[in-house]
Amino acid sequence: MATYTKQVTDADFEFVVLQSNQPVLVDFWAPWCGPCISIGPSLEKLAEQYQGKVTVAKINVDDNPEVSARFGVRSIPYLVMFKDGKVSESVVGAQPPQNLQKLIERAL
Repeated sequence: MATYTKQVTDADFEFVVLQSNQPVLVDFWAPWCGPCISIGPSLEKLAEQYQGKVTVAKINVDDNPEVSARFGVRSIPYLVMFKDGKVSESVVGAQPPQNLQKLIERAL
């Protein structure tokens, strides 16, 4: 199965997310987080659906503490929409697919 979400790290976050020429939805997550795992399939579908228009990225908070601290991540999943290198919107907690789609649509 193809993976459409992009894994980002502290090292490439600036380039992949902040310098992107399209909106980027970033999922701050961890492999031990049940709600994070539960929204994974929805994020994959949205990444495929919006391919070429929006990047859907995932960053593991345990492995990438710098970016997580920079954006004040305290609870996960924490989903942040970046547009033109700035935070345009964010939500905490597992969201239904339609809420995630609305988040993306508002950024386009």
